[in-house]
Amino acid sequence: MARAATNRRMLVVTLIAWAVGIVIFFPILWTVLTSFKTESEAVATPPTFLAFHWTLENYSEVQQRSDYFLHFWNSVVISVGSTLLGLLVAVPAAWSMAFVPGKRTRDVLMWMLSTKMLPPVGVLIPIYLLFRDFGLLDSRIGLVIVLTLINLPIIVWMLFTYFREIPGEILEASRMDGAGLKEEILFVLLPMAVPGIASTLLLNIILAWNEAFWTLNLSASQSAPLTAFIASYSSPEGLFYAKLSAASTMAVAPILVLGWFSQKQLVRGLTFGAVK
Repeated sequence: MARAATNRRMLVVTLIAWAVGIVIFFPILWTVLTSFKTESEAVATPPTFLAFHWTLENYSEVQQRSDYFLHFWNSVVISVGSTLLGLLVAVPAAWSMAFVPGKRTRDVLMWMLSTKMLPPVGVLIPIYLLFRDFGLLDSRIGLVIVLTLINLPIIVWMLFTYFREIPGEILEASRMDGAGLKEEILFVLLPMAVPGIASTLLLNIILAWNEAFWTLNLSASQSAPLTAFIASYSSPEGLFYAKLSAASTMAVAPILVLGWFSQKQLVRGLTFGAVK
């Protein structure tokens, strides 16, 4: 009886999980399907699911109108560059907070996290003026800097959480063996925290890849990433849904593939230290 009840609960949980997964995935599926429709079919009422004239015309027109590979390369440079720069700053900060905490360490962490609650538009004008004066407008370096600062609280918090799971006695033993601060971080701490660092890296690449507010306001033709590439299909004449869907599919496909192939590492990192 107990086994039958357990099986029923597992069946219910499985069905709920599938339902939630379908609900989450359906907008992506609908966007992909719309990208293969004509503009008239894309706005048809009632909408068609599979019974439509499949065409690659939207993808061809998108590539002819915009340089997709330039936007793609900008997204790669900006997302990977901001994540690596963030890790370079966050690793020593998280190490000090995890292993040499002070009286205000928790307050500092909470203050850093509170900056994520600030509406970006509230600081747009001063940042825009600073970028203008330093010649960073429409530059990859400028976007790398601003996205690093935006995501730095998340990187520090995640690394701090992972580092706290590592026994301090291991680091003390390395010091007794003659390891300096550099050796302690590079050859002891980081190898032990590889799953957590990997999940932090992947998550922040995704966050930087999907960032739209700052990339739309601080970039133009030279440094515009794929988020600006998508936004270019919204015009005063209206939305071209089929072409917009094609551009969106081309923009999200690389990060979806990355997430698919790295899902095990991401889950492993997010649960790092959970059994200790």
